[in-house]
Amino acid sequence: MEKDYNPDVLNCIANLSNDEVFTPPVLANQLLDLLPQELFQSPDTTFLDPFCKSGVFLREIVKRLDKGLENIIPNRQKRIDHIMHHQVFGIAITELTSLLSRRSLYCSKRANSQHSVSYFDNEQGNVLYKALLHTWVNGKCKYCGASKDVYDRSSEAEQYAYQFIHTDNPEKIFNMKFDVIIGNPPYQIEDGGSKASATPIYNLFVEQAKKLNPRFLSMIIPARWYAGGKGLDSFRDNMLSDKHILKMVDFFDAEECFPGIDISGGVCYFLWSRDQKDDCEVVNVRKNEKSVMKRALLEGENSSFIRFNNAISILNKSRDNSLSFSNIVSARKPFGIDTKPNIFEKNQSGRTFIYAYPNSGYVSTNIISYNRDIIDKYKVMISYAYGERGDFPYFVIGKPFIAAPNSCCSETYLVVGNFDTQETCENCISYMKTKFFRFLVLLSKNTQHATSKVYQFVPLQDFSHPWTDEMLYEKYGLDEKEIAFIESMIRPME
Repeated sequence: MEKDYNPDVLNCIANLSNDEVFTPPVLANQLLDLLPQELFQSPDTTFLDPFCKSGVFLREIVKRLDKGLENIIPNRQKRIDHIMHHQVFGIAITELTSLLSRRSLYCSKRANSQHSVSYFDNEQGNVLYKALLHTWVNGKCKYCGASKDVYDRSSEAEQYAYQFIHTDNPEKIFNMKFDVIIGNPPYQIEDGGSKASATPIYNLFVEQAKKLNPRFLSMIIPARWYAGGKGLDSFRDNMLSDKHILKMVDFFDAEECFPGIDISGGVCYFLWSRDQKDDCEVVNVRKNEKSVMKRALLEGENSSFIRFNNAISILNKSRDNSLSFSNIVSARKPFGIDTKPNIFEKNQSGRTFIYAYPNSGYVSTNIISYNRDIIDKYKVMISYAYGERGDFPYFVIGKPFIAAPNSCCSETYLVVGNFDTQETCENCISYMKTKFFRFLVLLSKNTQHATSKVYQFVPLQDFSHPWTDEMLYEKYGLDEKEIAFIESMIRPME
């Protein structure tokens, strides 16, 4: 029986784990395909991967240059020497990845080895690695936000103080300019917060690369930046208003880029051009199907980014003069109670029932610091965090439920409205369970966390009666194609 054989070790490495997300060769080539291909036909074009892991980007660049320069430098060895010494450069993120990258590029972990395909007079060649320490200010690294408690350790342990972003002068690393900066940066670093909290750092690599002012910049990064938050608000605003981003390819399911790797919110890669400004060609990829639309990244009066091209017309039709549903969704910690309140099993005077995870029960009303006036109201509650994995269609949100009078909740839940009757709550829930409602939530929800902000595109309805998708499709005049798109994205919620 014949078996498939894959001789490319970099494909295997790309599937190892999600501790460091290595790039499969096919994905590296997709980013390279974004570039003007004449760049690979010039002996003067310079390329930099400032966060080498496996060296796959540099290797694939060399392949293209080797072919593109055949007529200009006919001698193969002279051509390879020119490419290696004058056109292709890298900065490794760890000592181990520096060895791996050199092995991929030079066929030897030492560039001055007899086995190197192009001889250098030093071990590193043009793939640099320099062990650095974090610069601590008030317990955090001033460059990347790493926690001193986590990373202030012996020199034998890896510091993850990445050379490209731990400097105020990145241009001095090579003392040269680059036409193309490309690659897959590290995504986050532990910040010492609770529950293995981590700070995104991929944005720092993008911003640092722009300081070098290359002709072209292309990176693959998590798509969570679409929603901002966690130090990404400024980065989000700058990216979405940057007319130099000519193309952005978006994957809602990261496994379509990185098989076996789970990245909440998906990933995207983009092409930024220093010398061009235009609307962006947005490509949505789902199950190998593509939707392509050239459009501004910011849409509408609220300057919002709509992830899915097919959603633009639906959103425009659903906008009316009614308030946003987000107006009746509480902030985090609706009653000022964290996830671990002191819970009693039995009710007594001065106690209120609390919905909490993993155990509900009763708490003293004295610990309720917010929204005391709605304790005795009917309320709808929904989990603050809801994550799901796998293919479409999605639920998007957890199942809402009715909280009877004399109740509150921990920060595990958000409160939706407060009502005089149970029937009104049921009507509200009927709306929240529709595919229409949850589709509009999906447009803002890029992580498992669902603050009131993710409900911003959902119009508020009259809850004197229940709602169905058919009623909403008719109310907002959706056509068959728009309805089919919603139906394909959202799973029924019974």
